[in-house]
Amino acid sequence: MSLEELSRWSGESAEQLLEWRSLGLVGGGRDDFGPEDVERARLIRFLLRRGIRLEAIVKADREQDVLASHVRAAFASGVGRSYTPEDAAGRRFWRSMGFGGQGERLYEEDVQALKTLKVALDAGFPEEALLQLARVWADALGRIAEAEVRLFHFYVHERLKAGGLAGRELVEASNASGDRMRPLIEPALLYFHQKGMEQAAREDVLLHWQEEAGLEGTAEVPAQLRAAVFFVDLSSFTPLAEAMGDAAAAEVLARFSQLVREAVSRCEGRVIKQIGDAFMLVFSDARAAVTCALEIEQRTAQEPQFPAARSGGHHGPVLYREGDYLGVTVNVAARLADEAGRHQVLVSEALRREAAGAPDVEFVPLGRRRLKGVADEVELFEVVRRTEAGVGRRQVDPVCGMELGPGESAARLVFDGREQVFCSQGCLQRFVATPERYPG
Repeated sequence: MSLEELSRWSGESAEQLLEWRSLGLVGGGRDDFGPEDVERARLIRFLLRRGIRLEAIVKADREQDVLASHVRAAFASGVGRSYTPEDAAGRRFWRSMGFGGQGERLYEEDVQALKTLKVALDAGFPEEALLQLARVWADALGRIAEAEVRLFHFYVHERLKAGGLAGRELVEASNASGDRMRPLIEPALLYFHQKGMEQAAREDVLLHWQEEAGLEGTAEVPAQLRAAVFFVDLSSFTPLAEAMGDAAAAEVLARFSQLVREAVSRCEGRVIKQIGDAFMLVFSDARAAVTCALEIEQRTAQEPQFPAARSGGHHGPVLYREGDYLGVTVNVAARLADEAGRHQVLVSEALRREAAGAPDVEFVPLGRRRLKGVADEVELFEVVRRTEAGVGRRQVDPVCGMELGPGESAARLVFDGREQVFCSQGCLQRFVATPERYPG
């Protein structure tokens, strides 16, 4: 590759590339350049934009082969020749996948991916749907790749470093661990994809049956179906994180995530997304949705030293777009979750009607309420288990919102004639310092 070609593909000036070659960052001591120098130049520019000084890049590369390690990790089979998209459809797919940072410089594997999409188009898969699928693949697998890299860094590389390794010895140990793990990635991805396909195929059979039976009705727009949507979160997660710190809050969230996913799996639903402590759940069966929400509530209430959960659900038409669900039904469910108090499971009349007959479930009418962002008032019901009537609630730490059972409090204080309990000395000290902040 000539200097002019490298300049064109990398977007860097010839003068800049010559300077980097003089510092040993590109060129590898040759008179010409190789395809890997495009990626080296991109990484150098990325680091410079993030405030890393050029001298620091040179030093790190000499001591730890940073640039070579990056190219090796990102292009396990090597960096080949470059191409550009041949037609408008190829360019649309390339942009839709979010790889704009690479520009319109395609490698052999990129070209093969676009050819695969072209085969799907020729087979009759509409471009609109295929673009959605491409975005889902790019987003989901990009997140997986980020998790692989970050978790390896935090739990392998950093532990090796903490054990006393440094410089090239650290690089070699990290590379050795990475080399052992890399062959496991594709089989693991195929396994989890197959498990997801099993559930998706079951749901698809049900959808076909419902359509044939006339239960779905006629969709107003493509990819519309009826579903029960729930949002569930922890009612006091923000003050808990503020009082206890991010690390402790993350431990609570890990426990919550585990029990939410277990309940959803048992009730044959799907976790669509998680944002912080909030989960969006979708179910084809309304009774299963209500059962799941009650199980999440019951299990969080039984967890020692744990904040209360709350949830809201609605049933109706939703649009399936790019692996997500959109529409008024989703918005109303989210607003119902916002409206719910500690330990409450709130649902709409539509969901109550669809979930009629759910075992051991009672729908307590709460009247009509106006929800933020929803034009019409919504008739609300609180979902409770008939067998839980009269069950007592645990005491609540007024600072972090943690619920405490008998023997779980770290401190107690009588303030204004009322006993307060605290999960830790830290929460007690916060309360004593500014009791007016915690009127509850």
